[in-house]
Amino acid sequence: MQNKIFYILSIILLIISYSKDKTKTKIALLKSWKSFINILPQMLGIITSVGLIIAFLNPQVISRIIGSSSGYLGVTLAAVVGSITLIPGFIAFPTAAILLENGAGYMQIGAFISSLMMVGLLTIPVEITFFGKKTTFLRNSLAFLFSFIVAIIIGKVVG
Repeated sequence: MQNKIFYILSIILLIISYSKDKTKTKIALLKSWKSFINILPQMLGIITSVGLIIAFLNPQVISRIIGSSSGYLGVTLAAVVGSITLIPGFIAFPTAAILLENGAGYMQIGAFISSLMMVGLLTIPVEITFFGKKTTFLRNSLAFLFSFIVAIIIGKVVG
């Protein structure tokens, strides 16, 4: 029901925008279409990967690896995977929801999302050129440690 409300609201606002300024609305729609086309390959790749993982790993296996019973080993694994993975936020959060629905634990997903958003092992070379080695390693190390703090807080609040 909530999705329908958002779609209807979006259509109404688009009609209002179009009635006020047709040219700007057309330009905005064209820019948004180009942005969507640029994002689509990444989004499809991630969604396909998560779909394949869920197809091959049943909820019991996911629960055993990164479920709430996996404890700090599962949190560590999720944080490491999040640090290595390069996924945009708009894909990461739905992916986390899918993993939660299939048996992942809240602490583990908290560590995964935190490290995913804050730690960038794949982007270290670029970061070093802008900030230097010391700052880059300090920032990534502190962000990695912070992902455990986030996981613990989520465990206390939700668990």
